[in-house]
Amino acid sequence: MMIYLDNSATSFPKPAGMAAEMGDCMEHYCGNPGRSGHRMSMMTGEKIYQARRDAAAFFHIPDASRLIFTKNTTESLNLALMGLLGEGDHVVTTSMEHNSVLRPLEHLRSKGVSHTIVTGSGEGLVSADDIEAAITENTRLVAVTGASNVTGTIQPLDDIGRICAEKQILFLVDAAQLAGCADIDAVRLGISLLAFPGHKGLLGPLGTGGLYVDPSVSLTPLLFGGTGTESRSRVQPAEFPEGFEAGTINAPGIIGLGYSLRMLQKVGVETVEVYERELIRYFDEMIGSMDFVDLYGPAPEGKTGISCFNIRGMECEEVADRLNRDYGIAVRGGYHCAGLAHKTIGTWNTGAVRLSVGPFNTRRELAAAAEAVWRIGKKR
Repeated sequence: MMIYLDNSATSFPKPAGMAAEMGDCMEHYCGNPGRSGHRMSMMTGEKIYQARRDAAAFFHIPDASRLIFTKNTTESLNLALMGLLGEGDHVVTTSMEHNSVLRPLEHLRSKGVSHTIVTGSGEGLVSADDIEAAITENTRLVAVTGASNVTGTIQPLDDIGRICAEKQILFLVDAAQLAGCADIDAVRLGISLLAFPGHKGLLGPLGTGGLYVDPSVSLTPLLFGGTGTESRSRVQPAEFPEGFEAGTINAPGIIGLGYSLRMLQKVGVETVEVYERELIRYFDEMIGSMDFVDLYGPAPEGKTGISCFNIRGMECEEVADRLNRDYGIAVRGGYHCAGLAHKTIGTWNTGAVRLSVGPFNTRRELAAAAEAVWRIGKKR
């Protein structure tokens, strides 16, 4: 049986009830929501509406209709950036961003959109003061990851949100690594756009995600097509949320996500946060005492359940492969689709091993992983 410690890529296992909820949908009522008036279609639509309300409640969003379902965070970020920015706009972002932010911004250069990248510290922490200093008279948006997918470093969203509010600049948060791992109050933090995945910390299925758009934000759809509304018009409707969910949505996946969200609400996000932090503290303390291990990022108090490390003298991909092949432990080695983050923390030339915990992991599993790192390091 594999010890799964790659939860930053996708959580595993999923809640058993989630699969049952999806199965019930597919077996008994999975019509196309919003496309027909028969019982199966209407029931699917009602379940989707419930999941939308569950997601809105989870992020303390008062109007669930402002929450758009997507297939992943990447789609959400592309919708936010491409649907918002135009010629002459300037964006402030950070060196800790995933390529799902940096690559769209690079593409938008050709559309006349400029950006400034604020460099984080060696631990991956970005200064709110540095972000404020990078703001210019044409800055329209600040785009920041809630927590790094490389080091787990949690960024000062409170301070950044306050700066954006004072300067009347829109605030986009990539919550790929923070959603489900810490409480996110979109309104209190002053978040204008919140992109999140369903399949990571929210424990939902692959192929699910979402984008919250504050009522003050005007957005252009990324996809054009069938919405189940205004079918006689060739113009794409701009009403939320249907106008931004063109085509048939992943109804079973979204319904499964709704189940996982309700389960997490009952358990409490704070409970998950404390548990995962203690697990990663336990692991970091064990490998941190090994004289051949380089450990990156902040102390557990400043990050999510991620440990980023290297065994000196070994390629990170080799370490990940040995953990998998010899010890049945799943981690990820490499650059994690965030090259600039590795440049920031000093692993540009090497990449790193990323171990990431979830709520179903145990101290025994982390002890086994640390023992495996010890054995691999001693044999290097």
